[in-house]
Amino acid sequence: MDAVENRVADILSQRWTFLLLRGIAAIAFGVITWLRPGLSLATMVFFFGAYALLDGILATTTAIEGRHTQEHWWLLLLAGLVGVGVGILTFMTPGLTAMALLFYIAVWAVARGVLEIAVAIRVRKEVDGEWRLILAGIASVAFGVLLMVRPGAGALTALWLIGTYAVAFGILLVMLAFKVRTIAHRLAPPV
Repeated sequence: MDAVENRVADILSQRWTFLLLRGIAAIAFGVITWLRPGLSLATMVFFFGAYALLDGILATTTAIEGRHTQEHWWLLLLAGLVGVGVGILTFMTPGLTAMALLFYIAVWAVARGVLEIAVAIRVRKEVDGEWRLILAGIASVAFGVLLMVRPGAGALTALWLIGTYAVAFGILLVMLAFKVRTIAHRLAPPV
């Protein structure tokens, strides 16, 4: 095993739980959106803001902790900071309209998706199964573009789309987390 594999194994074995937590948070957000589509806009803003903030904090933490061993750690940091910024912006302007919330979510999804695709491409030689992150990134971009192109589809339809996106994205992150955990355990030196 070469030095790069050792560094990646170390990072993955310590950080796979962050991917898992991000996936679980996305799934929870999506399920809540499905089960309670009639929630008020204020509640929806709160749930989205909390999710974006939590996801951003976890991604930022992962990037900062891996900065000494990963050359492209700044891509994940940038994705995390976008999430934190969107989460804070959402909390600072709770009176925004449904269209503004859709725009925030659309911009966040596109930015996040592009950065996830970039991260996956950068680590494709080091991590087996990077296609999951690429697929999650493509889903994010497609979802964001769909919201931008058809914002007037209706609040209820948008909520169902948001829920579906969050659950699909969360499932892909959970799958990736378990794949990363398996790789980390396989690459870790015996105790």
